[in-house]
Formats: sequence, C-alpha cells, structure tokens
Amino acid sequence: MSRDNAAIVRDFVDDVITQGNIEGAAKYVWEDVVEQVPLPGQGPGIEGLKDILRAMRAGFPDIVFSIHEQIAEHDKVASRFEWTGTHNGEFLGIPATGHSVRVWGIVIDRLVDGRIKDTRIIMDTMSLMGQLGVLPPPPTP
Repeated sequence: MSRDNAAIVRDFVDDVITQGNIEGAAKYVWEDVVEQVPLPGQGPGIEGLKDILRAMRAGFPDIVFSIHEQIAEHDKVASRFEWTGTHNGEFLGIPATGHSVRVWGIVIDRLVDGRIKDTRIIMDTMSLMGQLGVLPPPPTP
C-alpha cells in the first residue's frame, strides 16, 4: 500500500504540477483536502490547491517539480523535492523578474483510498525570495 501511495504522489507531481493538468487534481486529491501549512492566500480544499497551483504556473510557466527522495509508511508519504522555473509572471504579488530559480522542500502527504487527504509542505521560501531579488543578499564574511 505504501509503495502505491508513493507512486500516486509522484504521478500527481508529474501530471498536475509539472504538466499543468490542474483540473486533473481530483484524480489524486480529495475535495476537502487540508493543507496544514498553506501558502499565502491559499484557500481551503481542492479549489484552494488548484488556485495556488495556477498561481505558481502563472508565475513560473516552465515549472518542473522533481522528487529526489521518498519515504512511505502506512498512509503517509514524505517526499524531498526540488522545483525549478523562470519567474516570467507575477507570483505572490512580485512582478516578473525573469530570474531562474531552484527551490527545495519537503512535503508529507497522507492518503486515504488512493487520494491525498491532507498535506504539509515545507519549502525554502526565503531562498526563493532571495533568488527573485526581493531580499538583499546575505552579507559576506
């Protein structure tokens, strides 16, 4: 079962996030999915998830999510990921910069009957903001 859950998460990442099939999210995610750590402005349920994914694709049209490691146990799947993209559209109120970004994170998904029921994403948003030029570079020693 855990192995199947890991494959479901990988398929979701590839189909919905990287390929942009956002309307296909219901195949992988329950309508009342709970995001334990929502991104700024993210609403509840699958519609909130779809909205934030649309915003990410609008901000980074060439976004590619890659899962580098997964650990699956019982109903949970932990995935260490990295995503890359070019900031060619507004994202989180930040106008397009044209900067390429590489962002890492970890997500823990809990699946019920083959679909994601709740999720917790921890992403290096400080690094993202630095790569977009929103934060000043760290001081040199």
